[in-house]
Amino acid sequence: MGEKNRKKDVLQGTLALMVLKTLDVLGPMHGYGIARRIEQISGDLLAVNQGTLYPVLLKLEQEGSVASEWGASENNRRARFYRLTRQGRKQLQAEKQDWDETAAIIARFFAVRAGDVK
Repeated sequence: MGEKNRKKDVLQGTLALMVLKTLDVLGPMHGYGIARRIEQISGDLLAVNQGTLYPVLLKLEQEGSVASEWGASENNRRARFYRLTRQGRKQLQAEKQDWDETAAIIARFFAVRAGDVK
């Protein structure tokens, strides 16, 4: 039996969406802050490791969905801060619509009963 309170790893595509939404809501943040916020928002049910997060941030930056610049973190360390771009906002809206449609389709499958299928 698996441990009941074990954190789940976030899938890369899902993580990109979570990063975009986190930056949309909270504004510019550094990578470590983004990871901790995603974990916190999930109720600490998700684990975001740096080895997964930074490739996603790099990909989002290459696509133009986020932009970054160097700055100082809360403890005065040099950190790269990421912010959502206009293109990132558009991508976030499109991805949200896709998720809503997918969730509605899946909900139909969970609602179906043997008598409903002919």
